[in-house]
Amino acid sequence: MRIFDPHIHMTSRTTDDYEAMYEAGVRAVVEPAFWLGQPRTSPASFVDYFDSLLGWEPFRAAQYGIAHHCTIALNPKEANDPRCTPVLDLLPRYLVKDNVVAVGEIGYDSMTPAEDTALAAQLQLAADHELPALVHTPHRDKLAGLRRTLDVVRESALPLERVLIDHLNETTVKEAKDAGCWLGFSVYPDTKMDEDRMVAILRTHGLDKVLVNSAADWGKSDPLKTRKVGDAMLDAGFSDDDVDQVLWRNPVAFYGLSGRLALDVTDTDVTDTHEGNSILRGGA
Repeated sequence: MRIFDPHIHMTSRTTDDYEAMYEAGVRAVVEPAFWLGQPRTSPASFVDYFDSLLGWEPFRAAQYGIAHHCTIALNPKEANDPRCTPVLDLLPRYLVKDNVVAVGEIGYDSMTPAEDTALAAQLQLAADHELPALVHTPHRDKLAGLRRTLDVVRESALPLERVLIDHLNETTVKEAKDAGCWLGFSVYPDTKMDEDRMVAILRTHGLDKVLVNSAADWGKSDPLKTRKVGDAMLDAGFSDDDVDQVLWRNPVAFYGLSGRLALDVTDTDVTDTHEGNSILRGGA
């Protein structure tokens, strides 16, 4: 089983996770820029974070045989902080980088006017840079958040067919599908979505344009949830080809819209060590 996790925050994870993911079949990941838990207080901290997504984290992933790409954006939560909004002016510097395969995560957290502004601005940046967009739907009032998101996308220059709506569930999947968007589902231990519910959604709504992710981060989450969904699909009677479509070909097709997806892992020479520790570092 080959697996592409299209939304996982490896900055928050350990090398043990990389080893376990590779053993489970994960060969590629996309890491969206997101909120780190502790509020950032200046645009300079975003610069360091974005540089790490482009340099250090792909280097770290390659040591475990996993291709790493990222998406770059001002996330919805911090779009409400005026100390952070100047990041919008920095984004064009990063959106031209080869390893950036979408603008994201963008969207809504609390559905504020500031979030409206940031979402519209970043959809325009996606259109300007010919990139798709990864859109975060709010954890509260999900259906209202989805509808508000779709309204803003329809007013933008970015076609709905180049938008992945993430964190969908049973209440939002039909409207997102009917709009023509790509459909993202985050499978968590206790919240969002689980394996059995995911299988039921696939039975009802089909496999087309569906992406399943772990969204694993610094909270209670599981970077092997993609594999567990694949196993649940097989147990439920889906074919190996069905699993490959959902866990590999669909994310490849979506992020391939960027024209930048490269799934061959560049060999990382880790032989240069000091007392067994690598002294190599990633470069932005």
